[in-house]
Amino acid sequence: MARARKRDRLRWSKLYTFSCFRQPQTDEAAGPAAVSGSPVGGPGFSRIVHCNNSILHRRKPLKYPTNYISTTKYNVLTFLPKAIFEQFRRVANLYFLLTAILSLTPVCPFSPVSMIAPLAFVVGLSMIKEALEDWRRFMQDMKVNNRKVSAHKGDGEFEFRHWEDLCVGDVVRVEKDQFFPADLLLLSSSYEDGICYVETMNLDGETNLKLKRSLEVTLPLEEDETFKDFRGVVRCEDPNASLYTFIGNLEYERQIYSLDPSQILLRDSKLRNTAFIYAVVIFTGHDSKVMQNSTESPSKRSRIEKKMDLIIYILFTVLVLISLISSIGFAVRIKLDLPRWWYLQPQNSNKLDDPTRPALSGIFHLITALILYGYLIPISLYVSIEVVKVAQAHFINQDIHMFDEETGNTAQARTSNLNEELGQVHTILSDKTGTLTCNQMDFLKCSIAGVSYGVCASEVERAAAKQMASGAADQDIPVEDVWESNEDEIQLVEGVTFSVGKTQKTSIKGFSFEDDRLMQGHWTKEPNSNMILMFFRILAVCHTAIPEVNEATGALTYEAESPDEGAFLVAAREFGFEFFKRTQASVFLKEKYTSSNGTTEREFKILNLLEFNSKRKRMTVIMRDEDNRIVLLCKGADTIIFDRLAKNGRLYEPDTTKHLNEYGEAGLRTLALSYRMLEESEYESWNAEFLKAKTSIGPDRELQLERVADLIEKELILVGATAVEDKLQTGVPQCIDRLAQAGLKIWVLTGDKMETAINIGYACSLLRQGMKQISLSTTAGDQVAQDAQKAAKESLMLQIANGSQMVKLEKDPDAAFALVIDGKALTFALEDDMKHMFLNLAIECASVICCRVSPRQKALVTRLVKEGIGQTTLAIGDGANDVGMIQEADIGVGISGVEGMQAVMASDFSISQFRFLERLLVVHGHWCYKRIAQMICYFFYKNITFGLTIFYFEAFAGFSGQSVYDDWFMLLFNVVLTSLPVISLGVFEQDVSAEICLQFPALYQQGPNNLFFDWYRILGWMANGLYSSLAIFFLNICIFYDQAIRSGGQTADMASVGTTMFSCIIWAVNIQIALTMSHFTWIQHLFVWGSIGTWYVFIITYGMALKSRDNFQIMTEVLGPAPIYWAATLLVTAACNIPYLIHISYQRSCNPLDHHVIQEIKYLRKDVEDETMWKRERSKARQRTKIGFTARVDAKIKQIKGRLHKKSPSLTIHTVA
Repeated sequence: MARARKRDRLRWSKLYTFSCFRQPQTDEAAGPAAVSGSPVGGPGFSRIVHCNNSILHRRKPLKYPTNYISTTKYNVLTFLPKAIFEQFRRVANLYFLLTAILSLTPVCPFSPVSMIAPLAFVVGLSMIKEALEDWRRFMQDMKVNNRKVSAHKGDGEFEFRHWEDLCVGDVVRVEKDQFFPADLLLLSSSYEDGICYVETMNLDGETNLKLKRSLEVTLPLEEDETFKDFRGVVRCEDPNASLYTFIGNLEYERQIYSLDPSQILLRDSKLRNTAFIYAVVIFTGHDSKVMQNSTESPSKRSRIEKKMDLIIYILFTVLVLISLISSIGFAVRIKLDLPRWWYLQPQNSNKLDDPTRPALSGIFHLITALILYGYLIPISLYVSIEVVKVAQAHFINQDIHMFDEETGNTAQARTSNLNEELGQVHTILSDKTGTLTCNQMDFLKCSIAGVSYGVCASEVERAAAKQMASGAADQDIPVEDVWESNEDEIQLVEGVTFSVGKTQKTSIKGFSFEDDRLMQGHWTKEPNSNMILMFFRILAVCHTAIPEVNEATGALTYEAESPDEGAFLVAAREFGFEFFKRTQASVFLKEKYTSSNGTTEREFKILNLLEFNSKRKRMTVIMRDEDNRIVLLCKGADTIIFDRLAKNGRLYEPDTTKHLNEYGEAGLRTLALSYRMLEESEYESWNAEFLKAKTSIGPDRELQLERVADLIEKELILVGATAVEDKLQTGVPQCIDRLAQAGLKIWVLTGDKMETAINIGYACSLLRQGMKQISLSTTAGDQVAQDAQKAAKESLMLQIANGSQMVKLEKDPDAAFALVIDGKALTFALEDDMKHMFLNLAIECASVICCRVSPRQKALVTRLVKEGIGQTTLAIGDGANDVGMIQEADIGVGISGVEGMQAVMASDFSISQFRFLERLLVVHGHWCYKRIAQMICYFFYKNITFGLTIFYFEAFAGFSGQSVYDDWFMLLFNVVLTSLPVISLGVFEQDVSAEICLQFPALYQQGPNNLFFDWYRILGWMANGLYSSLAIFFLNICIFYDQAIRSGGQTADMASVGTTMFSCIIWAVNIQIALTMSHFTWIQHLFVWGSIGTWYVFIITYGMALKSRDNFQIMTEVLGPAPIYWAATLLVTAACNIPYLIHISYQRSCNPLDHHVIQEIKYLRKDVEDETMWKRERSKARQRTKIGFTARVDAKIKQIKGRLHKKSPSLTIHTVA
């Protein structure tokens, strides 16, 4: 149904200077000349879009893809081949596939079912798990594809369609706060001049709103009915991954208009501060720029699993070797001895044991041996690991400590393949917006006329004061104790206190300021009340925000371009200067305390607005007040403002500079505020120059505007400075601090501008005062021409070389370096001839921040770190722009926040808050790594112990291919009798508790150092298995060789020896796993001792069956009554485990590992009886770090101590938070 819409009367292009300039249209005749030299129509620029005529794009020759998207690894056709390929990438599965095929031949010593069924079970279970995980991705894709948008169906009428049904050329209407369903060309908006605000946080991480504008020629398309006869043709670039470029032309009404990125609305960005827009679809589905930046879902395997494949190669080599020995021995015995063994009737031999052809018989026996000794390679290892990992993932999902009460979300292990990788992370690559921050600024302090206001302490100040008071600076007490302290007032030194307790004041979003000198109109009694008045008016007038009234509550909210502006306006309102209305030319305030008549409404006419950008680092508004005075209001970075101060405007500069330094040290973001009174004639003269520059055409337009702006932004008078606290997500500084103490390196990759990224670096303690920053950047024109690119590349290479030299020449061991690089510089730094130089410099720096990076650059940086360092990398983010990075990293973690689910769907693990990453890694990662490593080592140990005894007996029996064990023993060994104890080890083992993991973060380094799965430990376990197999076989052979075991004097037969050897194996391997475990629950006891009991229940029950043949009643009549059986079992079990017991006793006594010391302290309760010693041990269990809250607090402590020495001991310092 057609609807009439009331358009907003604001024409922002009359105020904005740089963003809203419009290129003149060209008619058809002038078109070719105007666009001559344009690449449109050439290679890479061949796309043709028929606006409002989408049917042409659904058939050849155009045939563009639909808007359907998929992020799954499989589809119906590819699931079976791809999933089977994934399973048989595992070398053990390949081996068992071969043996399953050979089991169909006569050479197999076992039945085919016994070989095929276990393989089918293992592979099938793994494929089902893969299918379920991919089904979840599919369902999330369907949620996105089934979103609805209003689209033109014809005759000026619009209808709602699913996103997946959109086609190129469709005209859509997008409402406020909706996501764009595809890449769109903006035609018109609710504003008269066709501008709209777009939030691209989901694409590039920036919270500042972007201004987009339509062409003037399409502005009349403002109602549904106007699209009834709308036709046009867009010729533009082909689909590509560049988010910030677009080249094309619009042919409309026999004229050609040039298009640029300011008319393009990208998929997954959001419409803000604008009631509605009309747009035409340009790129759909996987052609859209955000999808072009995504990469195919990779198949990830953990390092332990890859190393496990190598171990299986080694075991397979051993298997082939002993099989060759067996086959050669068999061939020799067949040739030399078989003719003399008349009782075997050699004249009736078949080709498997033909004495006339021993070589052929040896080859057949080789195949038999390969299958017989296959127990060296445990087929149940993979399925046991799958079961363990699923159980571990369940515990991660159910961890109440990672439950977010606000969203109701828990942590989710979306794939269980990488659990152990969580314990081996070396480098974390994090997005900023929505991951570290929650996009909220709090006005905390300010400096006006040289006086500092605001008594609330920042997080940095609170932690520093508490740590000083607790003696942490001298005793090295862990910072987490400081965070958990709740004292309201602490004593730093005798007579000097610091008040840090939290007040009960009602929280106001964006405003945490408290100081009675400015609140409730008390500022009017201050000596410099005129300057304070100017300060408040700058906050309330110098901005581009739009006030909005909530119809339900009547409350006033602000739609601001940045969180800073929003915080300033909230602060101005709380101070009594409420911005409540904006028109095309004026800003209206309600001022409470500026007159005796109570609240007064004042109008300030906006004459010009020079907006903020990363190059100018300042914003200026020129306004006319009610006294007809022209006033210039300017806010910006302190260095920029100070350079533009008049001689008589520097009165408060020394004090303000001091306050700015203090605010910076406290982790706050600062801006300086200034003003200037303008004469009418001076303004008129300048405005004429400004209008001339604003309407100029040509490449030097920006330079002209900069020059004209500099003419007026001078001779300023300093008013003061603001300090806002960038509200990080809860617990982010503490989390980063503990991760740093655990030895992890943290990189921040963000699409934000450099200044914002640096401020966040300070806020989360990746950067701090005193840290030496190495900034790598290029100039704006570096990529215009080939010579310029070469010069920029050489300049960047020189910057990297200088940075590396600076690091090498630094003699102070406590010096810390931070590397900051922007996206343009990163483009060159990631090239093959420079990337290793860049990486080497980055490795030497304590923290690395990459800003203005595209999603593809995020993925490339992640790949560089992963391949260059050769260690496990983890990427964490929350938006679609982080998908490439998350997929490229060894482990991808998605934040299930408010910005869609793209990152979560592409991730391996999802959490609701960044702070949960600490527990995910330091607790679950540490546990999972150690559990899986010990489990695999033990698995190889027990299978070597068991498998080699088969080889020994076969050699002992003349390489006959005879197994000493019953077939049922061999089938049940891995499946039943030893499976549950090893699963309980992988699921429940804890070397230390979760609390201890968090208190001793250095324990985490056992994972990255691969302490429990290095070759020393692997070969040690293999040697233990070799020793145990020798002890079990030869001790039993020696004991039973010629000894009577029954009262009638009968000696042991093969069944008795085999059953006794198998009993020894069951006892030995289960006692071994009991010695390996550090943490017992009733489940472990049940599984370990129950497995031994199950063996005896089985052998008694099996012995009663007639099918047991040689083992009939073997336990009840033969072995049970024989003391030698029980004595041999006890002796052999002790002989197998005493060496390991001696080894671990020696290690704990003479060379203990960190967790051994902690276990002993906890066992002796020294943590309770001797708290000083316990805290000292905790302080030792931290990696020395130059980033994080600990390093920053230490620096703050030195600063506070320096000040205290200069102050009277009776001085009292009060800050309230």
